[in-house]
Amino acid sequence: MEAKRGIALLAAAFVVSPLALGLGMILLIAAVEDDDGGGGGGDFQLTAGALRVGPGYVPAKYAALIEKAAADCDQGLPAGILAAQIQAESNFNPNAQSKDPKTGKPIADGIAQFIPSTWASSGIDGNGDGKRDVWDPEDAIPSQGKMMCKLLETAKKHPEYNGSPVELALAGYNAGWGRVQQYKGVPPASFAQGQTYNYVKFIMEAQHKLTAPDAAAGPGMSGEWTRPVNAPLGTPYHQSGGMWSSGYHTGIDFAAGVGTPIRAVGPGKVVSASRVGSYGRQVIIRHPDGMHTQYAHLSQLKVEAGDTVKGGQVIGLSGADGNVSGPHLHFEVRTGPAYGTDISPLPYLRKKGVNI
Repeated sequence: MEAKRGIALLAAAFVVSPLALGLGMILLIAAVEDDDGGGGGGDFQLTAGALRVGPGYVPAKYAALIEKAAADCDQGLPAGILAAQIQAESNFNPNAQSKDPKTGKPIADGIAQFIPSTWASSGIDGNGDGKRDVWDPEDAIPSQGKMMCKLLETAKKHPEYNGSPVELALAGYNAGWGRVQQYKGVPPASFAQGQTYNYVKFIMEAQHKLTAPDAAAGPGMSGEWTRPVNAPLGTPYHQSGGMWSSGYHTGIDFAAGVGTPIRAVGPGKVVSASRVGSYGRQVIIRHPDGMHTQYAHLSQLKVEAGDTVKGGQVIGLSGADGNVSGPHLHFEVRTGPAYGTDISPLPYLRKKGVNI
């Protein structure tokens, strides 16, 4: 459906909304040239973890609502993404209203800037008071999170599209999923004067500022970031095929023989070290930035849940445990510990200085 959100009319909304005017100008001025041949989509690194709270960041009264809305999504939706959307749309103002500059008629309402038709179909009673109130952040923010979660789930079904699942979800939230289908990815800068292209770019960049370093992995960690194993790459990220329950490969494989040492790519705390279904023996590590890495199909585990590890520390040995056709390491980067929260591993590692 075209223009699911009021923010799809970004230029008009920001022209008449003083609180959002500065952000709108950033979005519109930041347009760059792109051809019409395909969608956008940048090499962005997602950040997980708690939100930054305070002046210039996320107002304390909305931080818990945003984090809960993200946590309620089982698709790996970072709270920083939702916070950056709200900042761009209303600057955290629950009374914000966007109007058509030509007619003066209202276009979108509230902290999450829902257009009336979308609120009618997607608004929920987030606080359980028996009302669905677009002006109430306790309803609007959970509704925004639910809508983004559905879009993210849809986006993950299209690994062939240009852009990460979160970028595709943002584009669908802004311009409607039909435009994502049309361009097979994030619409290019030539579409709608770059409104959707720059919306996605702005949100992906802004979420870093609004996300605090995650100290939950524990103090005193050290060690360099490194490759998980000394072995060549195998199956790439998001390769499609019927052998995977999601329809595509959720990580990257390394062709490591049985017994090859597997190392933590960076410092962190082990949140899981056990045998789990088709992954066989696996280790999941939470890193100081809130992201998680998974190491699967191991023949031996060298760590236990709760252990603190350094980058480069041996955490297990490669094997062929679980649902495999041969020995290898299956490696994932996730925004959370659960299956389905995966992001592209190589860009994440490259941001850490690891070239593969």
